[in-house]
Amino acid sequence: MTALTTGTLVPDFTAAMTSGKTFRLSDFYGKQALVLYFYPKDSTPGCTTEGLDFSASYAEFQAAGAEVLGISRDSLKSHENFKAKQHFPFELIADPQEQICQLFDVIKLKTMYGKQVRGIERSTFLIDQQGKLRQAWRKLSVKGHVAEVLAAVQAL
Repeated sequence: MTALTTGTLVPDFTAAMTSGKTFRLSDFYGKQALVLYFYPKDSTPGCTTEGLDFSASYAEFQAAGAEVLGISRDSLKSHENFKAKQHFPFELIADPQEQICQLFDVIKLKTMYGKQVRGIERSTFLIDQQGKLRQAWRKLSVKGHVAEVLAAVQAL
């Protein structure tokens, strides 16, 4: 499978998400911009910081016509706990089979404690009203990232 490139149409997909909802990419066509952020693991320091940063700017994303959704390989139960504990105003998508992760090519080999492990490379994707990938941030650093994504959304 080839990685998605900027300007290409993102294939429609569905997935389970928090609050008992089902995500369907095509539900967002023609409505608004969509920000999908992939993070390695619920309730870890970097992922919590990133989620809280998106939460702090959520009203601004909404005002710019964008929805924000977080995605990881964690279970829905783990997501529900993480979302409740951190009071995230947005939903989290569960991708335990890595189908969405593979679509966006975010599963990478990482070195952790001297061992090679497969994990999610922290990445964010901006999808426009037509379902096209407008911008991709890969191997990103949490600090300052949300402001950069918000600026891109506001520029659409």
